[in-house]
Amino acid sequence: MILLLGCNVGDCPRQLREGLERLSRKMEVERVSRIYAGEAWGKADQPWFLNLAARGKCLLPPGELLAFAKEVEAAAGRIPRGKWGPRELDVDIVLMGEMVVGEPHLVIPHPRLAFRRFCLAPVSEIAPGAVVPPGGKTIRDLLNACRDPLEVYPI
Repeated sequence: MILLLGCNVGDCPRQLREGLERLSRKMEVERVSRIYAGEAWGKADQPWFLNLAARGKCLLPPGELLAFAKEVEAAAGRIPRGKWGPRELDVDIVLMGEMVVGEPHLVIPHPRLAFRRFCLAPVSEIAPGAVVPPGGKTIRDLLNACRDPLEVYPI
């Protein structure tokens, strides 16, 4: 399982660390990327985001994992601000092995993964060979083919 954590409101390095700590209560975190900084995707008139990817194991089914991720976001003080708006903490489920989920409130793999460099770069650091179902391309392949003009920088 691979998650992406992001933040652009408040003390983001602390929010990301605390988010990982909270997530580790129900998942075994095996590997964490560096933190990457990049412009906001989809809505540019806001502070840059800091993002990191975490790979691990979790026994929760997808719906329960999503509910837990929302609890972790709420514990970080996340306030709803509309689509692509600023966030105290955002936790996205990027991959869950070979699982494919297509529900109205949950899509795995993340539906816009291939188009977002801010997601692909940190995920590629910790799992470049991870296969993205159903097409079978690797994270590295998707990053190399990504045409997202927004660059990201490890910090």
